[in-house]
Amino acid sequence: MNDLSPDPLFAGFFSVPETAKLVHAKSAAIRGWLNGYPNSQAGPVIDRDFKDTRTLSFLDLMEVRFVAFFRSQGVPMRTLRDAAARARADWCVSHPLALESEHYVTDRKKVFATVAAESGDRVTWDMASGQHEMWDTIEQTIQAGVVFDPKSFLATRWRPAPQQFPNIVIDPKIAFGKPVIEGIRIPTSVLFRQWQSERKAATVARLFKVETSDVETAVGYELRAA
Repeated sequence: MNDLSPDPLFAGFFSVPETAKLVHAKSAAIRGWLNGYPNSQAGPVIDRDFKDTRTLSFLDLMEVRFVAFFRSQGVPMRTLRDAAARARADWCVSHPLALESEHYVTDRKKVFATVAAESGDRVTWDMASGQHEMWDTIEQTIQAGVVFDPKSFLATRWRPAPQQFPNIVIDPKIAFGKPVIEGIRIPTSVLFRQWQSERKAATVARLFKVETSDVETAVGYELRAA
């Protein structure tokens, strides 16, 4: 399959600190995943959409989230890097770690198992070779709150807190990917900053012509994410 180059206006724009906040990872680690590491020949894990910039696209963000989850389970960087590169080449897709599990979990496990076997990475091989269900469980966790395109199978929207704030959504086509309340194209950060000034949700709601509950949701989300 081939994924098209993203339209910059609809691809989303995320800084490294914003990404770190969203995926609960350290900025320094994310920079290494994106750019490689100083004094090392190892290259980046992710093939970024916006080369030679400090900006991530929405699909870059989704792949960073994948890497963060599997790093937390002990998967080595070398395995992640080599598996991502092999999947990009074999599947002719730029973002193999942002593909829907329902259609790609088996292929993804095979790629990781093969790479792990070649490098002697026992941790990943055990996870990906079908010895237990940990891999599938992690993929299901990663996919929670994510909406996928039915044709490309790539992620298109993400609810970053689907349990606590189910109506907060990140859509690269809305507000450049900033978190918004579904149905309202105003970033939660904008409502939150106004609330910090006014300290009254009802006042902010009148200013932006939204419901008071929308402001309260935005404030709650921003305080949680801080």
